[in-house]
Order: sequence, then structure tokens, then C-alpha cells
Amino acid sequence: MITCGRYIRSILYLLLLISVQFGPHAVEGVWPLPQAFTSSPERYPVNSQDFYFVYGRQSAAQQGCSVLDTAFKRYFSLIFPDHNSADGVLGFSKRKLFIAEISVDHGDCEGYPNEDSSERCNTGLETFSQLVYQDDFGSYFVNKTEIDDFPRFQFRGILLDTSRHFLPVQAILKTLDAMAYSKFNVFHWHIVDDPSFPYQSSTFPDLSSKGAFHPMTHIYTQSDVRRVISYARLWGIRVLPEFDSPGHTTSWGKGQPGLLTPCYKGGTPSGTFGPVNPALPSTYRFMARLFKEVSSVFPDSYVHLGGDEVDFHCWRSNPDVRVFMQKMGFGGDFTKLEAFYIENIVNITSALNKTSIVWQDVFDYHERRTSLSVVEVWRAGCYLCEVRRVVKAGLRVILASPWYLDQPGPTHNWARYYTVWPLAFKGSEEQKKLVIGGEVCMWGEYVDATNLTPRLWPRASAVAERLWSDEKQTSSVDKAFPRLQDFRCKLLRRGIQAEPLYVGHCKHEYQGI
Repeated sequence: MITCGRYIRSILYLLLLISVQFGPHAVEGVWPLPQAFTSSPERYPVNSQDFYFVYGRQSAAQQGCSVLDTAFKRYFSLIFPDHNSADGVLGFSKRKLFIAEISVDHGDCEGYPNEDSSERCNTGLETFSQLVYQDDFGSYFVNKTEIDDFPRFQFRGILLDTSRHFLPVQAILKTLDAMAYSKFNVFHWHIVDDPSFPYQSSTFPDLSSKGAFHPMTHIYTQSDVRRVISYARLWGIRVLPEFDSPGHTTSWGKGQPGLLTPCYKGGTPSGTFGPVNPALPSTYRFMARLFKEVSSVFPDSYVHLGGDEVDFHCWRSNPDVRVFMQKMGFGGDFTKLEAFYIENIVNITSALNKTSIVWQDVFDYHERRTSLSVVEVWRAGCYLCEVRRVVKAGLRVILASPWYLDQPGPTHNWARYYTVWPLAFKGSEEQKKLVIGGEVCMWGEYVDATNLTPRLWPRASAVAERLWSDEKQTSSVDKAFPRLQDFRCKLLRRGIQAEPLYVGHCKHEYQGI
């Protein structure tokens, strides 16, 4: 991962052939806080004309590595926003005044980040970029700093909902930028739902041509999807697709007749439709073909199958479904019917070598839990009670319940997302290791491209630190506030329209208006 090297280990050596100066600390700190961080008043001037990145001699990756070459250019521009070009970031200056030497011990430059990608580092590029600052005269400096860093949780995600409101590709890419700055590493793409089906399937083109808000302007083509995945790769971000079923599928039915369950009223079809019909063999043939495509388009080893909020009324009204349930021995227990359906979908994705994630509803209703792998806990209430139940069953957990940011709220309530303790439940160390991380959910009922960025940031950054940093070092809201305020100003200078935390100003205000 580029924030700290999406390689096994990234070491950033600063070879300084310049005079040492002493001055005030001009950086409040790094966000999210590294595991070990020591800074001194000893500082070094940094000049864009004399600064360049080089690969270490022992580095497993060398020049030509697409991920790092791109990162060097990108971070040169972030470190020196006033500089017009990043053309000289790789190479050798005649004066050789400031060299940032990068060493990694895993050279998979063309692969995709995955759940096993180590992010441990001495100083990553994102961290280093936050340490460089400007004085009042426009000169750049960096203080002598020692860092050892790694994430507390391996899964640190943000969910975007592109069904309830369509998000242009550019808005998604902008979010990926901001995610990398906060060291999020999973983009959970809730790409389709009841209102619209914007994913343009090559196997079933009618799904988007009839199910999207508009068949030309409000769709994600195969090229769009590849662009998002490729862009995310260069930031070290995984793209996790979600195709939620059997509920939340109203839009699917428009382009795939016979997929949804016909609802009955008074013994006759009412003309309305409910969840996916789990009683028909054709359903599973369709799903097998769709997920075969999805597994080839999205390279990540995980796929989210949804499974939440299934309304049983329509299934209950349908005589064919009731006959099927009797035949299967389910009686009148529709949770067993849902479990049967999900188990079939899990088997389909398992055959495609994908690890499935499901919402907690599936776990709650599932008797045969051995087929499940990862459960995402989303319901409010005692969410840690649910986490404890899931890990006691030996399953992995992603926590989302406390981090629903789609509802508007004052930015100063960032502390409620910060003071969340994901492992504060009774359990063994082995059970707590099954909590693989958490994610921010940005549902789309009231969110589109006009308000996505300010609603996410900087509140999502509070979650980022909770998922990355040591809990004991980051338990104080008061101590975190000046760092977050400083980080919010960095986001503004990088073009991210992050909301203010309180009264005050940034040296470089947002210029995008």
C-alpha cells in the first residue's frame, strides 16, 4: 500500500547532505498516529529543485515499478504543491541535496493489494508527506523524526452507495484519494440496490439498460469499473464489490424477468414483486453466470453478498414458494428459506475462489454457520454483543454499526466515531483476532456528488485513526483535536472539501469554489 508501501516492508531513508537547523515544531503530528513516533526540533530545509526519490540498492522493486513510480510523482506534487512539475522526481540532481531512498522487500509491482498485504513500514510516503511543512516565507522543512508503523486492523474500509444516487466516476476517484490520505485500504462498492442497477453487465446488459436511472448517463461501463480498480490499485486500495440479494433487488427485476418473486393478494398475483425467487433453479443459473462475470471483473478475493433486510411477506404470499418450502422441510420458517438461498450463493462464489462477506442478518438466521466466512455487523444497539457472538462461532468480523456517516450531523460530533473501542467485549485473544477491522458506511438516500466529500471528511478520518493506531495512545479526544484540525487543513490544500471542525482558519483555504 502506498501510504506505507503495499509491500511487505517499506523503508524511507532520508539522506540529507545539508546543514541542520533548529526551529519550532510546525507540524501538529501525523494522522492517523503512527505506532511509534518521535520528533525533535532539529529540522532540515527541503527544496523541490533538489529533492528526489530513489530506489534503495537492496529494494526488491526498482525503477519501472508502476505502483512506486506513480507514487513518487504523486507524492512529489503533494509535498510541493507550489511546484509546477513532478518530472524530476526520479533521477539524480547534480547537487544531491535531499534524497528520499525507498526500499521494499516485496516487488509485486503489477499485482493488486489483498488481505495479506503487509503495511508495516519505517516511514511511508503518506506519513512523510505530512511531515513536510512550509514556513511563513514559503520555505519547506522537515523535522528529524523516527517512526515505526503498522495498522492495528487489516480491513479499513469505506462503503459508497451508488444505487440510491449515482456517483460520477470522478467523485469515486476523489474519494479514493482522500481514503489514501487517511490510510483506508478497502473501497466497499455497494454498486446496485433497489432504486437502480448502474453496473453494466456484459453478460446481462438489460440489467442496467432497464434497471439504471438512465441507460446511458447513469451507468458504470466495464471501462469505468476497470478505471476505478486500476486507480485504487495505485493507491494500495482494494475494491470490494457488493451485489446484495435476495432483498434489495427491485431494480434487478426490470432487466431479468422471472428473477423476483411474484407477490400474491387474495390468491392471485398482485402485479408487484418481492425478493429474488429462491424456489426456481433458473435463479441459481442466473446468479452463477452473474458472479462468474463479477469474479473476473473484480480481482479482489473477497465479494460481498449482502443478505440483509429480507422482507418475507411476498414469499409468504406466493403459493409456489410455500410448496417449495414444504418439499424442502422448512415448514413455515422463512429464515430457513433465506439460509438455503444464501448457502447456494456462497457455494457459487466459493467455486469461483472468492471469500464471501455477508451482513449480520445472515449469521443471525443461519443454523449451519460453517459455510460462512466473514460477517459484517451493522445493526445499532449492543453491536459488541453481536461481535462477540460471531467470533465465538469462529467467524471473522467487520464492524460497521458505530460508523454510519450518511446521516447529516455537526462535524464536531467526530468524537463519537473516534471513541469507539472495537475489542471491548469479553473474549479470548484468539477471538479478538477474528475482528479483522471496520468500515465507514455512506448510504445514498441523502448523499450524492454535491455533498459526499464534506459529509465524509474529516469525520471518516476519526474512524481511520481508530482502525489504524494504537488504542491507548489515541484515547484522548482533546489530544487528537489539534492533529485532526491540522490534518483537515492538509486535506483542503490537497483539494478535498472537508468540513470545518470548529471556529478557526487554515493557512491555505479551500480553493475549489
